[in-house]
Amino acid sequence: MMDDVQAIGASIRRARKEAGVTQTTLADLIGTSSRTIHAIETGTGNPSLGTVAAAANAVGLHLRAADD
Repeated sequence: MMDDVQAIGASIRRARKEAGVTQTTLADLIGTSSRTIHAIETGTGNPSLGTVAAAANAVGLHLRAADD
């Protein structure tokens, strides 16, 4: 599970950097703090799934449920 969280965060970080967007700008776009974006990208803290999904969507990624 933690590996999944870190992988999602790494994907968001990579897409954000490729888009040339700072953590602060991404945070402003989705109405959160740059500290929360940092937590998402490093797989730390406990951001809500909605916030993670908003960050992913803002950088062009779309989360989907894993098949069980």
